[in-house]
Amino acid sequence: MNSVEISIVIPVYNSGDIIHKLYAAIAASLNEQYTFELILVNDASKDNSWEQIKQLTIANPFVIGVNLKKNSGQDNALLAGLRIAQGNYCVIMDDDLQHHPKYISTLHNAIVNGFDVCYANFELKKQSVVKNTGSNLNGKMAEVLMAKPKEIYLSPFKIINKSTISEIVKFAGPYPYIDGIILSITSNITQVEVDHHERDSGKGNYSIKRSANVFFKMFTGFSILPLRIATITGIIATLLGVVLSFKYLYDYFFTKDYVPGWTTVVILIIVFSGLILLSLGIIGEYIGRTYLAVNNKPQYSISEIVKSNTDK
Repeated sequence: MNSVEISIVIPVYNSGDIIHKLYAAIAASLNEQYTFELILVNDASKDNSWEQIKQLTIANPFVIGVNLKKNSGQDNALLAGLRIAQGNYCVIMDDDLQHHPKYISTLHNAIVNGFDVCYANFELKKQSVVKNTGSNLNGKMAEVLMAKPKEIYLSPFKIINKSTISEIVKFAGPYPYIDGIILSITSNITQVEVDHHERDSGKGNYSIKRSANVFFKMFTGFSILPLRIATITGIIATLLGVVLSFKYLYDYFFTKDYVPGWTTVVILIIVFSGLILLSLGIIGEYIGRTYLAVNNKPQYSISEIVKSNTDK
């Protein structure tokens, strides 16, 4: 039987001033209840995050530090940590204390009722309007592309059981999206209400680019619906072109009611050229990602893994 009940995997980026507070909050919340391990994955931070992580590993045998050679993105960093995790359950959370460790037991109490995944749902999100908007749009897109249940919020704060983790880490593509992988594996999902806290200190790492990356991972990585939309749009455009052709031929030969000039031609060229370019762009995105996957673009590259009194 596994002696580690909960593994906590946290991607770290430029959070050196929070790391020790984060560890203290986790230890205070879990020490009396569970055996656990804390896996901190440094995603090539530009500050002293890695030095702070190494300090924690020296004094705490249940803390593991993973240092990536280059910034690989949150989901790639999570995969690096999940492949090391040994717990019966694995908690994923952010490094800024907006996801407070005191709610880990709440997530654990919910998932042990037989669920594969339990998400934390925040009634009030203490983050920027831009971040909320991006999150909501991606959530709606997930409903369309990946059949996400409408009532489930794809929170970055969640707990996953070991059997589901063992399936997630099999993902070999260069563009992982953890929630997308989860939704392709299981529908046995629940969520619990918890409070969302203010960031402890520093500046958040959210950006519109990051939200766009999530969108394109969903759009081209976990569904062929965009290709079908492009196909259907092409068919509709073709049928519309045929109908217009008959109309213009009829006007030319029978009613003589037509306007000489290039207006109609120009409009048609603009509309159909736009549709063609849009379809080619979608197809090209798929082909580009397939090319990188076939050529084994790495998900991440680990510089070192450190444990208490042990360097690998």
